[in-house]
Amino acid sequence: MPARFRLTMRLLVGVALLVAARVTIQGRPSDGAAQTPAAPQAPAAPAGQAGRGLQTFPAQQRPPGDPAIVERGKQLYGIACRSCHGADLRGGDMGGPNLLRSDVMLNDRSGETLRPVVRGSRATTGMPAIDLPDADITAVAAYIHSVLATAQGQGAPPRGEPVKLNVLVGDAGAGRAYFAAKCSTCHSPTGDLQGIGARVPDAMELQNLWVGGGRVGATAEPAGPPRRRDAIVTVTPAAGPVVEGRLDRIDDFSVTLILADGARRTFRRAGDIPRVEINDPLAAHKAMLQTYTDRDMHNVTAYLVTLK
Repeated sequence: MPARFRLTMRLLVGVALLVAARVTIQGRPSDGAAQTPAAPQAPAAPAGQAGRGLQTFPAQQRPPGDPAIVERGKQLYGIACRSCHGADLRGGDMGGPNLLRSDVMLNDRSGETLRPVVRGSRATTGMPAIDLPDADITAVAAYIHSVLATAQGQGAPPRGEPVKLNVLVGDAGAGRAYFAAKCSTCHSPTGDLQGIGARVPDAMELQNLWVGGGRVGATAEPAGPPRRRDAIVTVTPAAGPVVEGRLDRIDDFSVTLILADGARRTFRRAGDIPRVEINDPLAAHKAMLQTYTDRDMHNVTAYLVTLK
């Protein structure tokens, strides 16, 4: 038997004996030796929810925090954390991460995983140390958990009352002048837009409507003949009859149109074959989208609201 093979076999036998001895020592401690108490086990998950216990989502399983501590944590968060992590915990102007899906907070129960981060354990990755007492860190953690308890899935913001934006901040006089200069060739306040402010009482909806060139009460894809505002596409194949219908979609590779009976037809495109001509009544609106300023939109909306 070669010497190298005998040496290898001796080493393998020695390792096996060492492992066996270690298992024996750990399995049967010597008499009188102090034994370390076993760590408490998390409650078992309900039947059919294996892997969904406290050890999996501790932040989602904790009881509600003390309201006084949560309120104190909210104030501390506003002072020390808001600029980086945002008022809604989804990240702020200073570039802090989204805390609603942070592994630190999702695995925390009472500040034990947050505390090292606040103390500077992630200073090299952009999170500087913050001088906060332990009790304050615990309060901040309680506040964050109170928000997490009401948050929706995928890091969405907490549920709450819908935010109502006031878009009526423009100058109606300036809007009238803009309308006369840019829009009056196609629209009239005493014609198609007469009473538009009463027909669309919601200012946000009205602004979206006129900016996009929409129509009050229009449906997304009605069947039947084209409407006045539909983009009409004419396709002239290399062989075969010309086909005309409402434009559904177009790109460099294909064009799809909706025929008068509601059926769709798609033509493959290869350069200029087939020839495709589009007549889009909203082309001017789409071109103007590149030129509107916020002030223009607010001013015109303020003017249209007055057309009762």
